[in-house]
Formats: sequence, structure tokens, C-alpha cells
Amino acid sequence: MAKVFLLLSILAFLAFSQLAFVSCRKAETSHGLDGFTLDLIHRDSPLSPYSNPSITRSQRLHDASHRSFSRASFLRKASVHCTTPSNGSIQSNIIPVPGEYLMKIAIGMPPRETFAIADTGSDLTWIQCKPCTECFNQSLPLFDTRKSSTYKTVGCHSKACQNVGGASCVRKDVCEYEMRYGDSSHSIGDVASETFTFASTTTSKAKKVHHISIPNVIFGCGHDNGGTFNNRTSGIVGLGGSKISIIKQLDKQIKGRFSYCLIPLNLSSSSHPNSTSKIHFGRKAVVSGPKVVTTPIIRKGPETSSAGNGNLGNIIIDSGTTLTFLPEKLYNKLESTLVKTIKETRKEDPLEEFGLCYDSEKHAVNPPKIVFHFTDADIELLPENTFAEVDEGLTCLTIISAGLNGAIYGNLAQANFHIGYDLVNHKISFMPTDCTKH
Repeated sequence: MAKVFLLLSILAFLAFSQLAFVSCRKAETSHGLDGFTLDLIHRDSPLSPYSNPSITRSQRLHDASHRSFSRASFLRKASVHCTTPSNGSIQSNIIPVPGEYLMKIAIGMPPRETFAIADTGSDLTWIQCKPCTECFNQSLPLFDTRKSSTYKTVGCHSKACQNVGGASCVRKDVCEYEMRYGDSSHSIGDVASETFTFASTTTSKAKKVHHISIPNVIFGCGHDNGGTFNNRTSGIVGLGGSKISIIKQLDKQIKGRFSYCLIPLNLSSSSHPNSTSKIHFGRKAVVSGPKVVTTPIIRKGPETSSAGNGNLGNIIIDSGTTLTFLPEKLYNKLESTLVKTIKETRKEDPLEEFGLCYDSEKHAVNPPKIVFHFTDADIELLPENTFAEVDEGLTCLTIISAGLNGAIYGNLAQANFHIGYDLVNHKISFMPTDCTKH
């Protein structure tokens, strides 16, 4: 089979648009675990509160592509403003909502279950709390701090308050946060500590579940929230790179390591109700095997400088964007090469979302493999990673032009790869994997 090659480097900003954790003091010792694994629920999965079994597979893909365009727009100019009276406003990379993946979490003691958007583009984890001066509607009850025995607000002069960045103290000794996203969504409330509980499984087929209770998690208890959130979620779980993210709060236990394995989008349907993607933390996140390739992470956030020259760090790895976006010149070269290679009848996308499509009504399109050349790592993508039937008899390339803007490596390209992040050594690893069996 023919192969098409692309030369790109990876940007260290991980916009996994959707995940969450925080301060784990005793999870390893109290449960005898050297790591843990959680379900990563795609919004179209039957396990998701967003799930709508009446829509077709092609409609799900079109809806996901619409969200991709919106998300890509914000990723290019991504910013969040955390206002503080003394320092003005600060900016950090962040993504809009909603994301593609959710996590089921339980908060407080006794634990109360809810769903939150898993997001490596965000740092602070927050949920809606009572009392709410202004909140978006959510189907599940708001978190009532008065019914939890482990809830505690954070003081203004505490290290946790300082780690939030841009926090302020308006009333007495309560640390307050204010998050404003690029799509005009916002969350304002108290910085607090609480016990978070997660359901950990050993394998994708394991029915035995270990409940991991993590005390003293620093999070935001939002009393004023609004914007583009819908009623199926209660907030965001932050997996970003700052000290307040769950990854950093769990640093002693997981040592800066997490990984995920995304099942193909066509499996996130009622025909495979028990299939779900997974996210791993700690030793369980180590990606190993003969086919593993590793490339450096080039950080470009406000806390660190980019490594190497301007040609490094030119693509964002983002699980929250379904499609893959390439700069216009690179995309045009790719499309031109594919047109010469694929001997099928071209067909226009009536919705004009996809640039390269073929007629697949009578027989399936047989596209070549596409290889992304990252620094020290070649990622060979199968046709199912790069082409999809977006409508009956219409198969399209799911890599599209980003115009003059930057590149984004979306979740269709990441499906059936075990992808591991080592934030201590600043590297990311890829290994081809059947994620339904992982």
C-alpha cells in the first residue's frame, strides 16, 4: 500500500480537552495501587449523558466536525483571563467548552456522582455549587457543600491559593477564583479542598472496580457560572500543566505520567455499548513495546519557553478536536499527493466541510497510509484514522486545511494508539494498539 509522508513537530501544549484529577495523598498506599485506570467517556457513547441514540453515525460525525471548527478557532487564539486587583489580567492556554470526552467523578463525603468535561487545556478543576447566584442549568443536583464532611475553603495566604494564579480575596480569608474562557464562558467561586472519588478498573473488560478516594483535592466551587455549558455537565476537570492541575497535585503518586487509549469514533455507539476509551495514571500509564515511538514535548505556555527553533512545536495534540488541521500549504501538498494516488471518483461534500471526498456508494475507497514525521518518531496512520464515511456513499479525508493558522492533531488520528505523556521528561509516546482490548 502506498504511503504519504508529512513532516511536523509536536507542540507541548496538551489540549486533551477533557479530563480531571487532583491532590492524591494516600491513594497508592490505602488501595495498594501503583496506578489507576478510569473510563474516558466520549460524548456520543451510550454511557454519556449527551448520548442521542436516534441520530445516525454520519450525523454524529458532522456534529463532531462542527465542534472541531469551533474548538480549532479558539485553540489558535486560546486564552483565559484570571483577574486580580494587583496584577491585572494574566493569560494561559485554554480551550472552550464543550469537549469531546467526559469523566464520571464523585465529590465529597459521602460521595455524590456527577459528570465533568475532561480537559488537558485547563488547570483548575471546578464544579457548580450551592448556593448559586447565577448558574447554567444542569440535570444532576448541584453540589451542596453543607452535606459533605470533608469540604473546606482555602485561605487567602495559603500556597494553594497562590497556585491558582490570579486568585483574589474579596471577603475575609476565603480564596476566590475567576475563570473567563475564550468563548465568553465563565466560572467564579471559592477555592476549596475536598475528597474526590474515582472508579478504577484494571482492564477494558474487567468488571471489578476499585473506588479510589483522594483527599484534599484543590478545586473551584463555582457560585456564578455561565456561557456555552449545557445541562449534562457540572464543570471541568483540569489536566493542564500548572501546579493546580490534578496531574501536578498527584505528582508524587503518578510522577507526571498519564496515558490514554481512544476507541474509534464509530465504536462510540449503541452497537458497542460496553466499549469505552481509557485513561491511565502512574505506572499504568507507561507505554512500552517494540512498536513504541517517542518524540519531545515542546512547551509553549506562559510558564515555559519553547525549545529549539521556530520550526519545532508546530502542532497541538488535542483529543477534544475530532478532525486534524494542517497549515494551508502543507494541506494542499497532501491533498495533491492523495489525488494522484487514489484512483476513485471524486465527489463534492454538499456541506462544504471536507476538502477531499470520494464516491463510495458502490465500493469502499482504498486510501493510502499517511505517515506523520515527528521529531524522532514516525506515526503511521491507517485509513480509518484519516478517512471516514461522512454520509451515505460519501467518504472524505478527515484532515483539513487550517488556512494560515497552526496545526491540530485530532482524536480520529489518535484512535487505536496508546498515547503516553511523561511531563517530567517532556516527552510523548505512541504505540499502535487495539484500544477495545486495552
